[in-house]
Parts: sequence; structure tokens; C-alpha cells
Amino acid sequence: MVTRNMRIITLNTWGGRAGKEDLLAFFKKYKDTTDLFCLQEIWAKPHKDLCGGLAGGTVLDYSKIMVNGVKEISDALPEFAAYFHPHIADNFGLLMFVKKGYSVIKDGEEFVHKHKGYNPESDAGNHARNIQYVTLDINGKPLTVINFHGLWNGKGKTDSEDRINQSKKILEFTKNLSGDFILCGDFNLLPETESLKMFEASGLRNLIKEYGVISTRTSHYTKDVKYADYIFTTEGVDVKGFLVLPEEVSDHAALLLEL
Repeated sequence: MVTRNMRIITLNTWGGRAGKEDLLAFFKKYKDTTDLFCLQEIWAKPHKDLCGGLAGGTVLDYSKIMVNGVKEISDALPEFAAYFHPHIADNFGLLMFVKKGYSVIKDGEEFVHKHKGYNPESDAGNHARNIQYVTLDINGKPLTVINFHGLWNGKGKTDSEDRINQSKKILEFTKNLSGDFILCGDFNLLPETESLKMFEASGLRNLIKEYGVISTRTSHYTKDVKYADYIFTTEGVDVKGFLVLPEEVSDHAALLLEL
């Protein structure tokens, strides 16, 4: 039974490009006060066909990323159970950590762009997209936490048909959930896009908007547009606090939600 506030951190790790030791130190710093970590851009192992090719518009260099990130981060978080759901083969994708002691009712994934096993042409950044989720028993009630890394298309963070359809598929999935839920991650969307506003129109709270956040990026990110990461909650989620954390362990800032 949970008798204190729950804390959830979401972070696009950038594959550890900002420095593996700093990233691992971040997890060690927050592990005692955090219950769930929702992570994007995580490698489980190298993919033999991708090194040297394009990924998100840049050449993929395994010497600069954490190609064994699942194991290395898991070793830093021994008090947590790991749930890994890749986009590309069984190499790269989404990772959630749930503190041991929580009752996990269900966990899984749902593909919302392309399909599992899809092989993108020319640029690996055009890979399929999935959401991963865990449903927890919180004091006898289900609470689902959904981790998401939205479509990259090399054309900015504006609307496209694929992004509209991606949002529709996520909302279709949430209609079948029992109880409240939290949707978080790197959406790769600007605040004014229809693809994002669809979540607000469905009745979800946009905490980035509510708390007046103007940037979810760090100094490692030099482009002008500073929006990418969001947390949405159903109205029944009792939000006690929301912060953009100061650590610069990625080109994305980590977001902290307290319930």
C-alpha cells in the first residue's frame, strides 16, 4: 500500500551522449525519492546494421552512446524492476523502471506508428513508434503510466498526417483503460499543434501548459524551438507538484511529477 506521495521522472536520455557517468549519477541521485522512471532513447545492445548510418539526421557512432544502456542503468537502479520495449528489433526503444514493492497489474506496448519489426529506409530515425505502459495497483485502484517517444520526421515538430494518426491511436488505446492514467515522454511536438491539442481536447491536463513551462531542453540543444517533452494526466490524478529538473544529462531536461 502506498502511504506517501509518488514521484515519476520522465527523460529522453539522448542515448547517453551528454556523458554516461553524469547520466548514471543522475539516476543514483534520484533513485531513493523516485518510484518510476520513464526513459526514451535507450539501447540494449548494438545493432550490427545501424552503426555509421543516419539516425535522426546524424551519423550513428556507437563510441558516443550507451549501447548497453539497459544493463548499465539497471545496475545503477537495483531497487527497481526494468521493463524494456524496443522500437527497433530488440536493440533500441523505451525503458521504464518501477520501484520494487509496487503491485504491477499489467504491462505491455502498443504500436502507434508503423508496426513492430518495421525497417526504415535511409534514416533509422524514421523507425516505428510504440507506447509502453504499466498498470499499478495503488491503494486498490488501477493507475496506468504510459511512456512515449513520438515520431521524428526530419521536418521539425509540426503537424503531419502520421502525427495526427499517432495521436489518434494513443487516444484509442487510453479509452480502454480502467482508472486514471499518466501519459509522458518526448512527443516531438510544438504546443500549438493539433497533434498535441488532441490530448487536451480529450480532457487531459497538460502540465507543461498549466505550469507555464517555456523549455524542456538543456544547453546541449542549440536550436531555437525548446518544446518537446510533456506530461498529461487524467483529471482524477492528484498532482502535488511538477518540476523541470536542472541536471543537464541529456539534450532534454528531465520532468518530475509528484502525485
